[in-house]
Amino acid sequence: MTELLEYAIARLQALPESEQDEIASMILEEIEDDRRWDEAFSRSPDILAKLAAIAMIEYRAENSRT
Repeated sequence: MTELLEYAIARLQALPESEQDEIASMILEEIEDDRRWDEAFSRSPDILAKLAAIAMIEYRAENSRT
């Protein structure tokens, strides 16, 4: 565990239980959200590459007009 995380946990322990639970829920939701994004991106690398290529084409087209 990092020093920063240990410090954050020490600070959390001083809070009332209801606030501790609220912050713990927020952290767990964030971790789960990150996991879902990682999973979604890992299943679609080709789609992401195509979208990036399209975005670059559009960007270059916009910039060549100016």
